[in-house]
This record gives sequence, structure tokens and C-alpha cells, in this order.
Amino acid sequence: MNKTRLFKKSIIAVTIALASQQAVAAGFQLNAQSATGLGRAFAGDAVIADNASSMARNPATMALFDETAMSLGFVTITSMIEVKDATYTQSYLDATGQPMSSSSQSANYDDAGGTSVAPNLHLIVPVNDKFAWGLNAYTNFGTKTEFDSSYVAGEYGGSTDVKSFNLGLAGSYRINQQWSVGAGLDLVYGSGKFSRAMTTSGTKLVDIDADGWGLGFNLGTVYEMNENNRFGLAYHYSPELEADGDVNYAGYTGASGSINDTLLMPLPDILELSGYHRIEDTKFAVHYSVQWIGWSSFDKLEGKTSGTINTYEWQNGMHYSLGGTYYLNEDWTIRAGYMYDTSAQDEVTSISVPDSDRQWFSTGFTYHITPKSNIDFGFTYLLGDDVKVSESTTLPTGQTTPYPTYLNTNMEATTHADAILVGLQYSRTF
Repeated sequence: MNKTRLFKKSIIAVTIALASQQAVAAGFQLNAQSATGLGRAFAGDAVIADNASSMARNPATMALFDETAMSLGFVTITSMIEVKDATYTQSYLDATGQPMSSSSQSANYDDAGGTSVAPNLHLIVPVNDKFAWGLNAYTNFGTKTEFDSSYVAGEYGGSTDVKSFNLGLAGSYRINQQWSVGAGLDLVYGSGKFSRAMTTSGTKLVDIDADGWGLGFNLGTVYEMNENNRFGLAYHYSPELEADGDVNYAGYTGASGSINDTLLMPLPDILELSGYHRIEDTKFAVHYSVQWIGWSSFDKLEGKTSGTINTYEWQNGMHYSLGGTYYLNEDWTIRAGYMYDTSAQDEVTSISVPDSDRQWFSTGFTYHITPKSNIDFGFTYLLGDDVKVSESTTLPTGQTTPYPTYLNTNMEATTHADAILVGLQYSRTF
């Protein structure tokens, strides 16, 4: 393999793979379909059906509506990412891989997070007492992180801006008084912009601008014991996105231009079980969800031209959420919830992907403007854990005389990521 080819493969492996982790890591799966769900940590969201946003979690919940329903809102996600106890080491190696010189320095960083906005729109239209259809638009994945251009470990930090958009069409059918079923199609668009650079030399390693589409589907069912007790089960098949990307790099002697490739990025399937129980003769209801997320499907990142770019050892994730709703009066509904959310990453970690087990502390309310319209507010503080990170890479320096030399860099650090999510939503029936 010549030096230019090695350079290409090394840079793609280091930068595109890290950036793709950013797009699909469990820490950045967005539960942002509604402000209502946000206010209860999405506990019971596959069955509660208190507004049209429920169709995003379970299409069968559309059968619970006897009027046309619409919900429109957004959720803001502000991530707070800290890199601490960090040591960055550079070592120059000879052609045999033996170190010739090395140096180390602190690589702490206070806040690499950013703020993203995830809008959502949901519409449910009952046709008769058996059938309903619906349309929606929301996002399942997205994040924004940025390290300053002067950050010492620029090849591991850099900037990342990932967005996704899900367009859905679904239908539901009521089998009888207890059972309803639903199904839908999801057209998913994803885009990402990433940059990485060697801070010490000023060499810009890569700029990536990639986007693409995938087609998924969802299935669901609802079982109603009575008007106060029901269960929901939903399955979402997530597609493999094909993202066409331009990878531009400069500053390395003998290497210029760009790599054009199509990245294959599998997203995880999701299975969710929810329950809702309103306590008889009270104003209080309890609800819960257990969600399985198939992150092990992301075993590697591939390019149609480049082949296998990087491999992963990810594990499937789980969400466990419990919430309560208090129907205060005709004007106000108050809710709260707690979620424990497990990490997708196991041994493979990164400072640009501060994934960990997380706890969600959520609260929110609904204000009923009229019997047919309301405003929802939701707030969540997401608390992550400390994660030990060890990263390293080796790149050719471009020096060929008297022999080729290489630069090895290593990062040892602890990352911690928290987040604040705020949602606002307007809903009404017609």
C-alpha cells in the first residue's frame, strides 16, 4: 500500500468513523417526538395517546382517536460535554515502528457540547370507527458538538453537526373493542458535516459533507382492558442509510483533492412495551415503558469504494422509564417521569462520543386552552456517567528520506456528558 493510499485509509478510519459514531451513538438517540412525552421521560408513550404525537411511538394508538388530531412542536437539546483528566501524547516513529521522540500535554476541555432543535408534526385522521391514517415528521437522531480549533487533540475532537429527519405515513385498524393494530412507513433523511485537523501542524485532515436516504417501517398493537388500563407494543425497523460524502483533505505532501464515497450506516431497530393505568376514582395515572434498542447492528462502518472503514464492539441498549400524570382540573394536567438509559458503547469509546449510561429526570404540564386545544411544556435533565477513554492512531508524516516516518498520537481521558431538553407543543382536535 503506497503512502497516499495509507493516508487516505488512515484519515477515513480516524475521522469518518468517529463522526459516524456521533450520528448514531446511543447517547445521541433523540427521544424528541413530543413535549408531552418529554415531560414524563417518555414513560408509556407507546400507549397513552393523549395527543397525535403518539403515532410516532406506536401507529396502533391512532385507533384510540375518534376525531382528527394534530400536534405541532419542537424540542431543544443542549449537551454539556466535559473532557477531564486528559493527557495527549505525540510520538514520532521510524519505519520499524520504534519511537524516536515523544511529548505529552494536558488535553482537558470544559464544554464541547452544543444546542440542536428537533421540530415535530403529527396528524391523525380517523376515517370511520375501524380505520385511521396519519402523517408525521420528526427526528430520531441528531447532535452538535464542537471543539475549539486550538484544541490540542484536534484529530479526536473537531466539529460535528448531524441532523436526521423522519417522514412517516401510517394506518391503524380496530379489530374489536380490545385490540387495535397499526403499521407505517418511515422515509429517513440524514445529513452530517464533520471536520478534523492536526492542531500542532495546522494540517486539515478532513472535511466531510454527507447526506442520504433510507426506508424503514413500524408495526404496533394496543390492548385495552378497559378505559383506564391498556398496553401497547411497537416495533420500529430502522434502515441502513446510504450517505454520499465528499471527503476533502489538504496539507499533506503528495496528497490533494477529495475522496468521493457512499457510506453505509446501519441504524438500530427499536422494540417498546408500554402500559398506562389510571387509578379508579382518582385524578392520578401511572405509566411505564421498556424499550430495547438494537445497537449491535452497527458492527462496522463501510464505504462502497473504501470497504470496511472501521469496526465496533457495540452492545444493545435498554430504556426503562416510569412516570405519573395528575389530572389537576379541566385546565391543567401535570406530569413527571424517570428513565434509566443504558449505553451502546462497551469497550470502544471516544472523546467526541461521550456515551454512557444515563438518568432522565423529567417534568411537564398541559394547559388546556379550550376543550379541543392545548399547549404542552416538557423539561428533562439528562445526567450521564464518567467514562474512561483511550484513543490512538498512527499517520504517515510525509517524510521519506532518509526513511519514512510516522506520527502516533494517543489520548487518555475521562468524559462526562449531561444534557438539558426543553419542549413546547401545540395540539388540537377537529
